Amino acid sequence: MARALWTGAISFGLVHIPVELYTAVQQHDLDLTMLDRRDFSPIGFKRYNKNTGEEVSWDNIVKGYEYEDNEYVVLTDEDLRRANVEATQTIDIQAFIDAAQVPLTFYEQPYYLAPARGGAKVYALLRETLRKADKIAIATVVIRTRQHLCALLCSGDQIVLDTLRYPNELRDTEDLKLPPVSLKSAGISSKELDMALSLVEGMSEEWDPKRYHDTYRDDVMALVKKKIKAGRTKTITKPSAEEAAPKSGNVVDLVALLQNSLKKKGAPAAATPASPRRRRAS
Repeated sequence: MARALWTGAISFGLVHIPVELYTAVQQHDLDLTMLDRRDFSPIGFKRYNKNTGEEVSWDNIVKGYEYEDNEYVVLTDEDLRRANVEATQTIDIQAFIDAAQVPLTFYEQPYYLAPARGGAKVYALLRETLRKADKIAIATVVIRTRQHLCALLCSGDQIVLDTLRYPNELRDTEDLKLPPVSLKSAGISSKELDMALSLVEGMSEEWDPKRYHDTYRDDVMALVKKKIKAGRTKTITKPSAEEAAPKSGNVVDLVALLQNSLKKKGAPAAATPASPRRRRAS
């Protein structure tokens, strides 16, 4: 297991659970290097003193808060910790709530919590309490130099800490041109909705994360291997005309799209609503 990012304790009421925080995410981004197009040399960046222009090593770099123009207060890691020792060492639970009450847009970054020495029993107690109560815990924690709102949730045999965005970090949606909520105002017929529901039903399955992977990255890496094999590792290419993405039109036959999707996925076809005349006859 990787080195713990943070060590402290979960606290609620008189309960104190020593824990360690580990990153739960590993990135698999395409590692592309920026090059000078003239000779394909890698582009480098350096830290430099803006007054002298000289490069500065990490050993000579400190953190500072600018309280006036060009006037700084230097803050060491120890200063930041001592400012509020309890806040920097405690995951302080504020409340227990239903997970459904927190919109998905608030969730930011997941971390794993593991019990530290002597914390196994109380860790298990909190985990099973969250499971049985079907709740998540809303807490605050300071990681590095920022206090985060976070949610503690039970996932299998572990407790996951997911940092949350504060409300003022989410943009208002009032300026977005969203379709009306009602079907009639949005121009959606009951037939279109029934067909969409049938498509969802036909595509419904159990969650299996192993089924999914980054196919785009795979395709790019296949292209890289193809270029290497062809000896074109330093060739700048542009997509040909036939590779360009097709332009989409403004007119969409939603019923036709749904019907074709149902046929492709083998989903059960939606029942076509009876006409008003037939309903009256019955």
